[in-house]
Amino acid sequence: MTHAESAALFKAHGIKVTPELKSAAVEMPYNGFTQEMYAKKLIDELKEAGISASDSYLQSFNLEDIKYWIKNNPQFAKQAVFLDARMYEDNDFNASLKNMKSLADAGVNIIAPPIYALLTLDEKGEIVPSAYALYAKQAGLNIITWSLERSGPLAQGGGWYYQSVTDAIKSDGDTMKVLDVLAKQVGVIGVFSDWPATVTYYANCMGME
Repeated sequence: MTHAESAALFKAHGIKVTPELKSAAVEMPYNGFTQEMYAKKLIDELKEAGISASDSYLQSFNLEDIKYWIKNNPQFAKQAVFLDARMYEDNDFNASLKNMKSLADAGVNIIAPPIYALLTLDEKGEIVPSAYALYAKQAGLNIITWSLERSGPLAQGGGWYYQSVTDAIKSDGDTMKVLDVLAKQVGVIGVFSDWPATVTYYANCMGME
């Protein structure tokens, strides 16, 4: 199924979409097809399917894609999600209010790091928001995170996605503790999950949409 076909299917069922512009497997430009053309095509196919900007959450790990959408498709860019990999791709990266504000000043509205970037442990060993989360909120950025339910059984500390709070992760039920901190203290607007029953159950119990 092509992206255009999937967009038409989603439209037929009346649901929102969150397509990710994946990194190309070939060097860009490819046969005259540039990265900008690639970014534009994603939105063109959503428009052709009749999907509105308000029902779209475009995603990319490439900040230049987000900036292209901000400049050329501002309506769709309002909900564009910058998938932030800086904390594990750049050994020298440290979250700061300055680098969060630079994203907001560039027009980025939503940032999405992995779960562990948003959490840390306090002096009592309790799960609390990280400096990254606090700086992002201070800069006015909305936050989405990824990916819940990808680590398997949590008895061994939860693996990569929980690496900043491993000492507090003892059982599968701790997923709910993590989700509660993300929702109530970090204030995320969404959580990507491989098993959406968990986030749906939590949201329903808490009266959240």
